[in-house]
Amino acid sequence: MDWSRFAHQMATMARDLLAQETVEATLERITASATELVDGCDAAGILILHDAKVETVAPTHRLVGESDLLQQRLGEGPCFDAAHSAHGERVFRIPDLTTAEQRWPGFAPQAHQLGVGSMMGFLLFTGDEDLGALNLYSHRPGAFTETSELAGVLLASHASVAFSSARTHAQLERAVATRHLIGEAMGIIMGSHRLTEEEAFNVMRRYSRTNDLKLSEVARRVCEEGALS
Repeated sequence: MDWSRFAHQMATMARDLLAQETVEATLERITASATELVDGCDAAGILILHDAKVETVAPTHRLVGESDLLQQRLGEGPCFDAAHSAHGERVFRIPDLTTAEQRWPGFAPQAHQLGVGSMMGFLLFTGDEDLGALNLYSHRPGAFTETSELAGVLLASHASVAFSSARTHAQLERAVATRHLIGEAMGIIMGSHRLTEEEAFNVMRRYSRTNDLKLSEVARRVCEEGALS
């Protein structure tokens, strides 16, 4: 492993991650970087758990989604362990799925049938949140070494910060857009019915509760239709 070259590549990747304009683009850059920077990595993806359901994000190969769905179906697997903070583990490495794997006896042989020879996974986390797991795959048994694992840890650390930052930025953008939308809707109602700002907001809030709609959806209807029907 040429660590000097790796350091320069990591620096370039970190700048690239901050330059991405959406969460999706950030995650795609993360998984693409894994295949470029980690020796032996043939495919990568991010797994996010929603209770027992999996969401596969930014996969670089169909193998990633197939592996995630296999783990969901079996209810076991290393990516589950990495993505679920309750397990307390932040890194896993399975050097060879062709040998007996006692920890995931159902998953290991079927994953090998999918074409997985070895795997690594890294919890993506910041100080106050777990974001999912970055999972790396190789078709070859024995492809991932301790050096590969260290490279993956460094990559995952940068990825966690970039993922969290991109998601926070997207949430703020949505919040600002929603606030503007609600303000515009209130203005329409105020002008149409000669109401005060507080009265217009209360009209929207009552409609939201009565019709079981989010306030942002009520505002969108007002802006599109000019009134609440």
